[in-house]
Amino acid sequence: MQQAIEKTREGIRAGNSPFGTTIVKDGKIVACTHNTVWPDTDPTAHAEVNAIRQAAKKLGTIDLSGCVLYTTCEPCPMCLSAIHWARIDRCVYGATIADADTSGFNELHVDAKKLAELGGSKLKVEKLADEATCKVCAGLFQEWNQAGKCQAY
Repeated sequence: MQQAIEKTREGIRAGNSPFGTTIVKDGKIVACTHNTVWPDTDPTAHAEVNAIRQAAKKLGTIDLSGCVLYTTCEPCPMCLSAIHWARIDRCVYGATIADADTSGFNELHVDAKKLAELGGSKLKVEKLADEATCKVCAGLFQEWNQAGKCQAY
């Protein structure tokens, strides 16, 4: 999660939205990205989707079984679907959708874990157990607001 947080801060400095994701397989990072919606002019360029694209290229497969995805914020329904389709085993998040909503993001208020369960996904979705790191993830929205380059979508 620490790498996802640092990648988020890198994105904030570049004027991007405050989201970052790291994908790990066999204890090694295979992808670490931030959100690039605005510079890519692509509403699907969320950190999770960017990380899945990067990991699939690096591993040479669209089947990311055996991977764990760490993301600074609870995945939106689009990202959760992409995580499911990539067959990632586990998704661990820090901040919640409610945290993103407080900064003006147009979030669908759907609990990621419940959505995975409703869809019959084998994906395990869980909030990071380390509450201090979860607070850091939620604080990324304040860092983004204070950077003065913020533009929600």
